[in-house]
Amino acid sequence: MDKQWLSQLPISNITNLVSVGGGDVNNAYRLEAGDDTYFLLTQPHQPATFYAGEIAGLKDFEKDNILAPRVLGNGQIDGDAYLLLNYLEQGQGSQADLGELVAKLHQVHSSNGQFGYDLDYISNDESFDNSWTNSWSNLFVNHRLDKLRQMLLDKHLWNQHDDDKYQRVRVVILKALANHQSEPSLLHGDLWGGNYMFLADGQPALIDPAAFYGDREFDLGITTVFGGFDNDFYAAYNAAYPLDPGANQRLNFYRLYYLMVHTNKFGTMYKSSAEVAMDRILGNKV
Repeated sequence: MDKQWLSQLPISNITNLVSVGGGDVNNAYRLEAGDDTYFLLTQPHQPATFYAGEIAGLKDFEKDNILAPRVLGNGQIDGDAYLLLNYLEQGQGSQADLGELVAKLHQVHSSNGQFGYDLDYISNDESFDNSWTNSWSNLFVNHRLDKLRQMLLDKHLWNQHDDDKYQRVRVVILKALANHQSEPSLLHGDLWGGNYMFLADGQPALIDPAAFYGDREFDLGITTVFGGFDNDFYAAYNAAYPLDPGANQRLNFYRLYYLMVHTNKFGTMYKSSAEVAMDRILGNKV
């Protein structure tokens, strides 16, 4: 990152730039300018609109008083997209407080009563249609699971046996969702353990959203895939916003989704876990 590039940012007097962890998608930096500290994300060879979905989610979080980074700038410099956020100092906090924050997020419902979002989900590895719909199963199964299934077949990561099992799983999911009253909650959309943090004062915050309005069990299912959330989180969440009967079965649907995403992105290392998730949905012993 050279000085000429940095000079085009909407801030001045930059004194320090340090590379930090920003996930597997972006280049990320801690940037100091005078008495202020910023978080800078860049994506080489992408337009400024690369960050449109994340920006929309962060602004929705801010509007509904969900603690998250604030958007300070966005654009393109020398062919690279950038997103400038305020820097959140990391500390330690309570999983119970995190559970209450996620419950607060999920109690925000879409103003039109529909599922979806004004922007589609777009990343380097996959994209999903977030067109507004009255049906959660349409958005989740037709626009997400089925799309992932086709990606896995096209990449030869799934074979005919995998697809046959998926088709049986699909029937089970559609039947279960038809008997479940879903509400369009504001979702984080990618709520794994790396996408929350505790601030220096102990407050929980949500980062790197892929927001849309969907069934809140989608977020909760994702939390169970890689860990990072303990019993205090789930107890506090359920106390603040109790889950409906049958939730434990339905969480398997969203575990499968997340494992299919990771199979598509990283290859066969996640394929066996996706197969286990399908077996659980089918009621097979695993």
